[in-house]
Amino acid sequence: MRGLLAILGLAAVVVVVLMSLGMLSINMQPGSFPTVKFEGGKAPSLAADVGDVGMGTTNKTIQVPTITMENKTIQVPTVEVEKAQPTPAAK
Repeated sequence: MRGLLAILGLAAVVVVVLMSLGMLSINMQPGSFPTVKFEGGKAPSLAADVGDVGMGTTNKTIQVPTITMENKTIQVPTVEVEKAQPTPAAK
């Protein structure tokens, strides 16, 4: 969505720059919408025969994988950090 807005914004900036440099001129002339007349007529009728769809549940026995958790003692890496000891200032 942001990309689309960025493209639209960039396009608007390009149009404004082109118009300000005189490279783009838009001449508009007044116009009118066409007239449409509706007389008489009848909307088409539609009849459809559709099948029935039934929804329900049934009990089935299926195999489901299970996960078991065990506690094991393993070696893990450790990191120890000791702060540097301040050295006495030389006199």
